[in-house]
Amino acid sequence: MNAFLVAATALLVGLVPLGSVAVRRRAIDGLVALECAGAVTVLALLCLAEGFHRSTYYDVAVVGALMSWMGGIVFTRFLARWR
Repeated sequence: MNAFLVAATALLVGLVPLGSVAVRRRAIDGLVALECAGAVTVLALLCLAEGFHRSTYYDVAVVGALMSWMGGIVFTRFLARWR
């Protein structure tokens, strides 16, 4: 176990409060929590890739970052439509 795996675990534990905000608050607050959770997840994936010394795992983090960004745009579009 190295520092990167510990950091990844801490980042994944940090997703719990974001999940509760996304479920219990207003839609705009949930969108902000969703975007923050996407960034935290990408950082956790990068820490896991470095912790396991697997260079191919970095691709998963890059794809996750792109999908998180595009998903945020889609949710923003739907949220603007409901207002």
